[in-house]
Amino acid sequence: MEQAPDDWTDTERGLWDAFRHGEVYDLRAGDGPVELLLPAPAGHAVRPEGDGGHGPDDPFTAEDWGPERTVRAEVIARLLLHGPEAAPGKVTALKLTGARITGEFTLAGGRIGCYVEFQLCRFERKLLLSEATAGTLRIVSCALPRLEASRLASEGDVHLARCGIPDGIRLTDARIGTDLLLNQSAVGPDAYGRAVSADGIAINQDCEAERLDLLGELSLRSARIGGRLSLRGGTLRAVGAHNPNAVNAARMTVGHTLYLSGSEDANWTGSRSVYGSGYGESTFTGAYAATTHTPFRSWGRIRLSDGRFDNAVLITAAEFHLGEDEELALSRIQTPELRFTCDTPPTGAVSLNRARIGNLVDAPSAWPTAHHVSLTGFTYESLRPARPFPLERRIAWVDSGPEFRPEAYEQLAAALRRDGADEDARTVLYAKQRRRRRTLPLPGRIWGHLQDAAIGYGYRPGRAAAWLVLAWALGTAYFAAHEPAPVKADEKVLWNPALYAAGKVLPLVDLGQNGWNPDRPGQWVATALVLTGWVLATTTVAGVTRLLQRG
Repeated sequence: MEQAPDDWTDTERGLWDAFRHGEVYDLRAGDGPVELLLPAPAGHAVRPEGDGGHGPDDPFTAEDWGPERTVRAEVIARLLLHGPEAAPGKVTALKLTGARITGEFTLAGGRIGCYVEFQLCRFERKLLLSEATAGTLRIVSCALPRLEASRLASEGDVHLARCGIPDGIRLTDARIGTDLLLNQSAVGPDAYGRAVSADGIAINQDCEAERLDLLGELSLRSARIGGRLSLRGGTLRAVGAHNPNAVNAARMTVGHTLYLSGSEDANWTGSRSVYGSGYGESTFTGAYAATTHTPFRSWGRIRLSDGRFDNAVLITAAEFHLGEDEELALSRIQTPELRFTCDTPPTGAVSLNRARIGNLVDAPSAWPTAHHVSLTGFTYESLRPARPFPLERRIAWVDSGPEFRPEAYEQLAAALRRDGADEDARTVLYAKQRRRRRTLPLPGRIWGHLQDAAIGYGYRPGRAAAWLVLAWALGTAYFAAHEPAPVKADEKVLWNPALYAAGKVLPLVDLGQNGWNPDRPGQWVATALVLTGWVLATTTVAGVTRLLQRG
């Protein structure tokens, strides 16, 4: 039987034997976890949330761990890359708990053929796994300066839960066979202001990053996630002018749902699992207000442009703290459902330019005001407000961009018609014409005001009918006081000023009063009645026709 090298310490020899038997090698001094301590203050990526209180076994404290708990990185590399054969009836595995790992930890380009698990370990140097191949890799509740794992290829899970990683994680172009788990980790920025750099990563199933605490950018450009991406309850802070992005996930593809939402405290409080009290959807069945939540919070730009989300994008119980010239960018995203129901609106702009949505589930309180919503080319099939959304607020929503966008009004009117709200749709189109008027030169604005007052741009047929009646009444009054002479003196018909005025304002209608020849002022009055009648009567008929069609 192969023996451990002679220059290894007794602690390292014990790890050799545990590796051959696939057993956990536990170097902790205490009896395991005790009560939980508070997390580190905001902005300090030192201790992950909910992973304190391990006493002398806490990897995030400055307490010195002696040689009896020390394992050199080169020893672990030897075991993983060129380890001994398994003991009879056993499977080799490296399961190390409570160790201080010293020296340069380099596994870049290596092939790791066994299960790997580190718990409550303290790495003194960064972990290099670039272009390595592995099965399942679990680093849980560990302190390590940095993880370099670009182009890592794993056949199973990669767990980095409840870790403190002050100098960032690099997973660019990595290939994860099943799940990537980052729950409750606290991660700081690299030299470029990125906390998690995972551009081009491919994850076959889910990416769980709940209660994640980042100081620096979460970069997932062109990432492909087969299942869901959950950032529930996360706290993401950009590092300022150096890198203003909190999330940069342009061109991302998610096979199920993106969660930028709150996390139920009951799922995590007191839980020792890296999945909280359960995996997947919420286990709470009561009303949302009946349980406490930690909202998703971000400081800095959120960029999700050009993303595809095959099931839904859920933005609920979220806070977006955006500075000047920063925005929540959802431009050109495609998803069957967008749920945007935050209790407080983002402090900056929201862009949905050319996004394509199936159901839009939203609430009035979720959208910013003061012209901070951009909807150019935004299309959606149906509106399903989560809370009452008055029509005037909805019209203000489509008019909340800095420029007039007629297609936003047309899209809203079309969605309302599909829901059978024809009158609301007409109100929206009427509002479109009134908003358009403000963009016209002075003559156009004056003409627009006349159209609005007279006929409501054709969307207020009752107003046109009222003006028509007024024109008829004025014509009747005038001709009652100025009876015209008959066209033929020997064929004088019975004079009726009301019928005569009605015959002028109602086009193509003969009421038997055509045998009269008004004087010159009367001719001008008659002409004015005819022109007014053509404009107002056709508008009234068009409105009545629409009412009959709806009936």
